Amino acid sequence: MSTQVYPKLNGDYFQQFLDWLSQQLGSDYAILQIDQAPAHVSYAINWPENIIPLLQPPHSPELNPIERLWQFLKKSLKNELFSSIQNLRVGVARRRHRIQQLFEQLTFEQVISISSYNFILEALFYAASY
Repeated sequence: MSTQVYPKLNGDYFQQFLDWLSQQLGSDYAILQIDQAPAHVSYAINWPENIIPLLQPPHSPELNPIERLWQFLKKSLKNELFSSIQNLRVGVARRRHRIQQLFEQLTFEQVISISSYNFILEALFYAASY
């Protein structure tokens, strides 16, 4: 499977992703859990027959583990004030570089630790034991 890179999240790029994913699945089916970002719920989206969307309730970050990764990154980048537009531009460029460094330094284990919700796993294991 190859990596797909999209410059931003909008309906057009999300449609391209869905079409690509559908091709990768072939005759298999997938349930795709998505938040309610505008690109995900656009009426223009043509859902392939082998992909079933499952919408998360609004304001439910516990169902979207990537939110904890964003929190981790924000902690490393917050509380910086800029005295001019030029300083802001320099700061944005520096932050972009810092975010890239943070991603490059993250290990697989750290991502799992940051994005895991053990209480959900425990509830699933408990429910499965019945």
